Amino acid sequence: MISYYKTINGKITCIDKYECNCWINCIAPTNKEVGYLIKEFKIDPDFLRASLDEEESSHIDSDHENTLVIIDVPICTNENDNISYSTIPLGVMLTKCNVITVCLRENPILEELSRGVVKGVYLNLKTHFVFHIMLRMATKYLLYLKHIDKISHHVEKELRKSMKNKDLILLLEVEKSLVYFSASLKANEGTLAKIRRGRVLKLYEEDQDLLEDVMIEIKQAIEMSSIYLNILSGTMDAFASIISNNLNIVMKVLASITLIMSIPTIIFSFYGMNINVDKLPFDQIWWCPVAISGIMMGVTYMILKKKNML
Repeated sequence: MISYYKTINGKITCIDKYECNCWINCIAPTNKEVGYLIKEFKIDPDFLRASLDEEESSHIDSDHENTLVIIDVPICTNENDNISYSTIPLGVMLTKCNVITVCLRENPILEELSRGVVKGVYLNLKTHFVFHIMLRMATKYLLYLKHIDKISHHVEKELRKSMKNKDLILLLEVEKSLVYFSASLKANEGTLAKIRRGRVLKLYEEDQDLLEDVMIEIKQAIEMSSIYLNILSGTMDAFASIISNNLNIVMKVLASITLIMSIPTIIFSFYGMNINVDKLPFDQIWWCPVAISGIMMGVTYMILKKKNML
């Protein structure tokens, strides 16, 4: 799907057809739409192919007329009542007159920009608009990282009550999301460092402050993801040790109970043997074997308790 937007009265507004200095937003374009972009705007087919590749990492590239900036943007999905976070590549192409964005699916960054949520964005200033996309991307990373931290705290509290497989799997999903975020943020930082040099993308003086804001937000997001990932890894190791320790305790108790319960079995087995009863002690007193078993079980219990085996 291809949509066109233009700044009208200081607000991004959707328009019916293409105009110069407009923003062209392509979400999951068809082969026909890809062909239209290549023919109409002289876009390198490799640029579109890279923008639609799910595994494409963040980078910046240019040919004689156009520049491609690919950044990894965060997305949030809800499947089977489980919220998961990941990243997808977003291709931003700067042509002579327009900015073209290409993405495989809807994402909140472009959606908010298209609805005019972000103020002070002028589409005729191409680099200015690109940096606003990046700033919104960095802000969304920070927001999702805070959500991930809240989810991990909630799951940790639930695991302290009872070790459920559902909570452990959710904690693994959170850890996977943090790994995705950490890798994507570092790749985005490298792309921003190349842009900052000004060799590929022409920078204007009024864009310097905006670029600095983006760099600060990205670095903060990298630090947050690294801290949360380290904390979560330590938490997972701690819970693994707790589960192993609980298993050892259960096995120790079961082994101790088995040892104690084997005493009456051994004693009563003597009286069940097919031998001369005159040779067995207390053969005429029925409660005596029971008393002996009870005494021996009590002594065994005290010994195990003293050695901290119960």
